[in-house]
Amino acid sequence: MLDDELLDRLQRGAFGYFLDEANPTNGLVADTSRDDSPASIAVVGLALSAYLVAAERAWLTREEAAARTLVTLRFFEISAQGSAPDATGHRGFYYHFLDKQSGKRVWQCEVSPIDTALLLAGFLTAGAYFTAETSAENEIRALARELYGRVDWDWARNGKSTLAHGWMPECGFFHYDWEGYSEATLLYVLALSSPTHPLPATSYASWTATYQWENIYGRDLLYAGPLFIHQFSHAWIDFRKIRDSFMREKGSDYFENSRRAVDVQREYARRDPNEYGHYGPDCWGLSAGDGPGFSTMRLCGRERRFFQYTARGAPYGPDDGTIAPGAALASLPFAPAHALSAVRHYLELYPEWTDTWRLPSGFNRTAPGKDSRGWISDGFFGLDQGIAVLMIENYRSGLLWRLTRRSPLIRTGLRRAGFEGGWL
Repeated sequence: MLDDELLDRLQRGAFGYFLDEANPTNGLVADTSRDDSPASIAVVGLALSAYLVAAERAWLTREEAAARTLVTLRFFEISAQGSAPDATGHRGFYYHFLDKQSGKRVWQCEVSPIDTALLLAGFLTAGAYFTAETSAENEIRALARELYGRVDWDWARNGKSTLAHGWMPECGFFHYDWEGYSEATLLYVLALSSPTHPLPATSYASWTATYQWENIYGRDLLYAGPLFIHQFSHAWIDFRKIRDSFMREKGSDYFENSRRAVDVQREYARRDPNEYGHYGPDCWGLSAGDGPGFSTMRLCGRERRFFQYTARGAPYGPDDGTIAPGAALASLPFAPAHALSAVRHYLELYPEWTDTWRLPSGFNRTAPGKDSRGWISDGFFGLDQGIAVLMIENYRSGLLWRLTRRSPLIRTGLRRAGFEGGWL
């Protein structure tokens, strides 16, 4: 199978998750395909951007994509804000997990700035894509602007220099803030650009002051262990050749940094320091994802400790032998040859995955599973499927990057963060 045909099948298979798991009455999308899964606001943001891809590739008509988008935006426009049990959000932000049917907060979860940012990225890219002078597309643009303008970013600092990780009605703000390089670049860009409640520009500088620059396996890079950190902001923002103050000092950019992160992951897998046996240059991808479950067992004369859902990373761990295949696929824009080679290897190991063309959240050939090939995650995770759709598209056509490059909001946020050069 040629590379383009392979990517088309994988991309369309991943997009099918949003057709299967969305509630057509409110646009909310399940966090996972498992029974009784709540909706995740981050997955909804990915879904909104995936609908644009589907319209471009004729998997949906433009009218169908617009209709799905409108249902979602209208729900968030009228949903309750506050600390009451029926609320979906607070001060323009949204609770991390919502009941898929009612839209109410579940699990006593937090108001999540980062997941709200992923949701807003979906709103704003929809507004940038649907530019026709029709009633539906005019309403999409208006609602996207309105919902973005509601967010009180300055409140989320809690009087400090950087953004808090979350807030809960029961206990207030979390005691820890965003520190160290992470997927929060998108969060800060959106927060800095707000026309109503922006962050001060000094907040971004305070965050980057906590970065950790390292030399790993002879490669200089801004360190973050899990691959998703090097991917999620890139799903919407084209970081090629644009640099903030930190990256100008290092002579690099965030796109190049993600490419180096892939190199580190592959070298770590080649060395396989924990001797799992199945790691290698075509079997890599430590990231946030499902796992075999919390347990410790003795296997082949060696004690092994396994985890449930966690953020695995290289080279400092945690690492229980679980590979997130979607993390390799979402690395396609940074290292296309390596990503494609890895995905082909996974499909050779598990040919049944071509039944749906959706990659599971994780597999672990060391942990016991249903057969001799080890453990495989049950069901599918919306974050995995969404990032696959978007990053494959950015590699194939650059669609999401084109939309945000011409967005005044994104450009303003990047400039306020100190980015210069390239397409800016």
